[in-house]
Amino acid sequence: MSGSGPGTGTADTGEGAGAPTAAGAQPVRDSGPEPPAPRRGLGAAYWKLWSASTVTNLGQGATGIAFPWLATTLTTNPFLVALMGIALRLPWLLFSLPAGVLADRLDRRRVMMAMSAARVVIVGTVGLLVAFDVMSLPLLYACALALGFAEVLFDNTSQVLLPALVPRERLGDANGRLMAAQIVSDDFLARPLGGVLIGVALAVPFAFDAAAAAVAVLLLFLMRGTFRARRAHDDDPAGGGAGAGAPARRSMRSEIGEGVRWLWGNAVLRRLAIALAVANGAGAAATAIYVLYAQEVLGLGPVGYAVLLSTAGVGGLLGGLLAGRVTRRIGAARSLLLLCLLTAVAYATAAFSSHAWLVGAMMAGTGFGAVLWNVTTVSLRQTIIPDHLLGRVNSVYRLLGWGAMPFGMAAGGALVSLVEAQLSREAGLRAPFLAVALANVGLALYLRRHLHARALAEALGES
Repeated sequence: MSGSGPGTGTADTGEGAGAPTAAGAQPVRDSGPEPPAPRRGLGAAYWKLWSASTVTNLGQGATGIAFPWLATTLTTNPFLVALMGIALRLPWLLFSLPAGVLADRLDRRRVMMAMSAARVVIVGTVGLLVAFDVMSLPLLYACALALGFAEVLFDNTSQVLLPALVPRERLGDANGRLMAAQIVSDDFLARPLGGVLIGVALAVPFAFDAAAAAVAVLLLFLMRGTFRARRAHDDDPAGGGAGAGAPARRSMRSEIGEGVRWLWGNAVLRRLAIALAVANGAGAAATAIYVLYAQEVLGLGPVGYAVLLSTAGVGGLLGGLLAGRVTRRIGAARSLLLLCLLTAVAYATAAFSSHAWLVGAMMAGTGFGAVLWNVTTVSLRQTIIPDHLLGRVNSVYRLLGWGAMPFGMAAGGALVSLVEAQLSREAGLRAPFLAVALANVGLALYLRRHLHARALAEALGES
């Protein structure tokens, strides 16, 4: 599941999208094992997950436009508009760690089905409240908060399920194709469609999202077997597998602690998580008020706003398709620096320009860099984290990366109000973009010092 804003979220890194391999679990099948996927294929189960993720993002893209637009119909206060985004992202701060434990304890496919069903209920409720003209800011915040909890569990579980579906050597390709499809469905199709649907009626995008989530439930249901995490003793040839001699379940607190200690003890993943927190927190400051910036500075309506958001998808699609080639050509460390450079230039342009097409063109660069980062770093995590810890360690990583976003959104809304009071409304709406540009310059210096090519190569070697 993805959010809306000027660019795509960032992530982490490896030496190439196609190079890392995962210590992923093979699923325990209900009715005997399916034939293994051909060496060059990704397998039927992967394509069902791919389809479910794609249709989910199709619905999310429509409501990604509709949620902030709905907020602006209820208030023009920049902080109150930002508060809607904060409500949607706050669960990443509150629920990421328990979500990781649940992803390691429960059947991962069934967790995703349950969260898709929850999405049907939540966005369907929003649509009904809007249709009957009884929506209010408190109700909007409550629905966004509930949807955020469902997204945390869905997204974290989706990432840790993937290594069980594809051959190890194909993880980079699998992640790249998954993200490229998400970008096409979200940015190219759903966001412009969302703008059109808003013009029909503001409730329609929410009904569309609910229908898409229902289709995702069906697709996940069609995946055969159960998909629970392998425990450490499953790798013992004398251990008898998942059912024999399994240790007693520990408390959630102790399992969370194990994931935290594992991540913090791995220098590369720890530094990447810190970098992600800075990048996403800064970017969220602009995301929170992006709809007001588009309306008041660029003079865009709902369709124009949707098209502007879609420009990041142009670069993101290229990033998803070319990530492996780029990282093999220039290396993952240089790829991270490229992302920071593209992001700094794009946001600096938005801070000073009033031309929607120029701003959109620059944001395409951030889309390329962000997906390049995501493809390589997700593959790295799936490679070096043991499967029985993957859900928990991944949740700690995403807690840092996505948990920073509510703070960034709050800071963005407050910065607009402060600058507006001292200078002007337009200066206030531009200020977060300048702040993001400066933050990415600092981030580039951090990456150059702590996440050079040798450090990344050593992390892969140790795995």
